[in-house]
Amino acid sequence: MLVDSHCHLSYEGLCEQVPDVLERAREAGVTYMLCICSSLLEFGDVSQVADNNNNVFCSVGIHPHESGKEPEIDAETLVKLAEHPKTIGIGETGLDFYYDNSPRNIQERNFRTHIQAARKTKLPLIIHTRDADQRTIEILREEHTEGPFPGVIHCFSAGEEVANCALELGLFISLSGIITFKNAQELRNTVKSLPLDRILLETDSPFLAPMPHRGKKNEPAFVIHTAQKASEIFEISFDELTDITTKNFFRLFTKATQ
Repeated sequence: MLVDSHCHLSYEGLCEQVPDVLERAREAGVTYMLCICSSLLEFGDVSQVADNNNNVFCSVGIHPHESGKEPEIDAETLVKLAEHPKTIGIGETGLDFYYDNSPRNIQERNFRTHIQAARKTKLPLIIHTRDADQRTIEILREEHTEGPFPGVIHCFSAGEEVANCALELGLFISLSGIITFKNAQELRNTVKSLPLDRILLETDSPFLAPMPHRGKKNEPAFVIHTAQKASEIFEISFDELTDITTKNFFRLFTKATQ
């Protein structure tokens, strides 16, 4: 049994064919999916996908790319939206200094607001960080002094410093198709040192399709390739890897029901 802990079923390329996408996922052994919210304007779409499919959950949040495009919100707004019965996480949120699609100060305020909501709801924070590792670490550590919060570094592609911070704060780390890329040996070396009881799997579809589908539109069914590569990295069987990561998902996302 596999779980895709991070996919965007409401995005163009997947939203037009959700039933087919879910059927291909089922055939690949993917039994549960977490459909991620990137914008409050999108929340109606992601929650509807979750409502219409027993094996799909959703999150609520504002991606750093969108944080400068929407009115700034308070934590209570996120807390209220998270009352939706199939909303099991807060985010995706975080910092993206690679594209800088939103002003950095707004990204940081948005990130802290989501952390407050995660702390209040006890729902896991879904963290995006790109070219912003040091500032992400600083904010996570600062906010942790105000009280702990559950969470996951999604689509992990950083180094040991981010990994060590995440583990120290009790966060999980989610592996995407990037670990299958030929030029990702350094990442694979970092991943190999991570504790298995903190690992999740994801596609981040429709982006970042793993080998052998790289360059194509990604979808939840392809998480099987990430699982296969992860089992090689950790030198355990595929079945053991999928069993552990599925249990980890439900251990982190405690609101999700099987």
